Amino acid sequence: MLLLLNSDALTSPSIKLKPPHLQSHRQFSWGFGWYPNDNQAAMIAKDPASHTNDVVSDALSDWSSFRSTVFYSKVIPSSNGYSHHEAQPFSRSYAGRDWVFVHNGDLDRNKLQDIVGENSKFLEPLGKTDSELAFCFLLEKMMVTDARKLIEVPNKTILNWFRQLDPLGNADISLTDGMTMLTYHGKNSPKSFFYTRISPPGHPTNFDSTHFRLSLNDPRDTYRTTFMISSEAFKGGAWSKMIPGQLLITRYGNIIWDNMGTSTPQKEKIVPVPPPLIYSATNLSPMSSQQTQQTFQSVVNARSITHTTRGKPLTYRMFDVSHITHYHYDKPVEHSTHTFRLQPREDSIQEVVHSNINISVQGEAIRFEDVFGNNTLHYTIDTPYTDLKIQSISRVKIYETPPDDLSLSLRKGKIPLVWMPWQRQMLLPYRQPIELPETQLRELTEYAMSFVNRNDGHPINTIKDINSTIYNEYAYVPGSTTLDTNVFEVYSQREGVCQDFANLLICLARLLNIPARYCMGYIYTGVNYANKIQSDASHAWVEVYFPYLGWRGFDPTNGCMVSKDHIRIACGRHYVDATPTNGTIFKGGGDETLKAEVKMVEIK
Repeated sequence: MLLLLNSDALTSPSIKLKPPHLQSHRQFSWGFGWYPNDNQAAMIAKDPASHTNDVVSDALSDWSSFRSTVFYSKVIPSSNGYSHHEAQPFSRSYAGRDWVFVHNGDLDRNKLQDIVGENSKFLEPLGKTDSELAFCFLLEKMMVTDARKLIEVPNKTILNWFRQLDPLGNADISLTDGMTMLTYHGKNSPKSFFYTRISPPGHPTNFDSTHFRLSLNDPRDTYRTTFMISSEAFKGGAWSKMIPGQLLITRYGNIIWDNMGTSTPQKEKIVPVPPPLIYSATNLSPMSSQQTQQTFQSVVNARSITHTTRGKPLTYRMFDVSHITHYHYDKPVEHSTHTFRLQPREDSIQEVVHSNINISVQGEAIRFEDVFGNNTLHYTIDTPYTDLKIQSISRVKIYETPPDDLSLSLRKGKIPLVWMPWQRQMLLPYRQPIELPETQLRELTEYAMSFVNRNDGHPINTIKDINSTIYNEYAYVPGSTTLDTNVFEVYSQREGVCQDFANLLICLARLLNIPARYCMGYIYTGVNYANKIQSDASHAWVEVYFPYLGWRGFDPTNGCMVSKDHIRIACGRHYVDATPTNGTIFKGGGDETLKAEVKMVEIK
């Protein structure tokens, strides 16, 4: 029987064997494979002919090195003459790391030998099992591709490797390089594979099956997410049955690819696009490929680009937005000051056709642009009032832009990002994480690093993964938080509203030394698409700064990148810098009642 674990950060599961063969005093084979503290060297512990599980239970529960993100376990009946060469899991070194492999079935060894090449003598198996020969077959495939890690091999290529083993028998196989875990359920397998994914808060910690007793109750692992695969369903957790021919590629607790498409939503795939058009300085028309001279026209405003490099027209959308805020006080307010950020930003992709702010009480107004570039109105009222109504009416065009060209080498950086001294100075306000207890920041840093590991250090993919994970795994629950709720509480409870999700994404990005800022505005949800959250109030999202690319918007509430559905109003280091309305009452007031209403209508 097999048990495979893949977590988003280091965990210390308690795994105890309880093979039924002990009752009849028959011997059995057990084996464990893991990567202590996520080192590239794997640890293999196994006994091909055991009569008791006392030794393995003591070793794996008391050993301080039993802490990893990947665990492989196998237990089967054995007979006399069964040796370490036959006991699984197997481990071999390739490309500067150890690879671990398990197989739950039988393959035709003679036919398998025919398809195994002879390019490298070090890939010869030590034992005589078909399983170890299949292991050598897969490592040889890695050598042929010149890939050093599984993440470097296309998913469909990996699937074809496993499909070559299907005609030879039962190809229930799992392979890992310590980061990525491949698990294939053979098309001809008479057995079953089950999988589940458990995540906080309140996930089950104890699992029981015929052969294993698993506990995930180490206090250090409270907030860990773990993906589990087993050849039998456990009591505890919601288990799904794998389909014959299904390949699951998992990395740091998450399904990266599922050829059957039955897994949870996947993170957005980045598709490289051709280089941008080169424009002539005289007529702005694309230059012929036969021309040798290259003249670059500086595009000051992105709105002037009307087509993508592939000729697709770039359109715009136009919206009318009304934002009404109504304050009522049970006692007259005699003196107050206010700051309003209600006029949309004018930038390269957002055009403000017109924008007006109407205030129901007379006062002194000062218009200015704040240090974050936000259109701001400072308003002082000396006239007594019990009702204050602020209405902002705007018409805005949002222009479509060409996809980012991510093929350029300087945009393929890896975390940790390297910033020049002047960049560090300018971006410091957006790189400074919120102040929290050190223990909480360490936990959040470990959580952030799980996304880095899962995406091989790619900064854009990492932020996209965090963005989609917040959308998929955190519940949108209005009223569940307040302005005083910190990001660690949102992380531990896995629920909140748009402001909380934006703050969490900002914190995680900054812990990775990636600049991030808070954005406030509106989102149009009248279109027919799945992400329809936060349509009747102001909305919050995040902009992240990438080297040689600039600021890019991410909406963790809806699991998407900011697009033509979003109208930007204000941005800043955090919520206080971008709040649409705030103020101070210096005299009078009493109890306050606040009502806010946003209406966003598309103009065809």
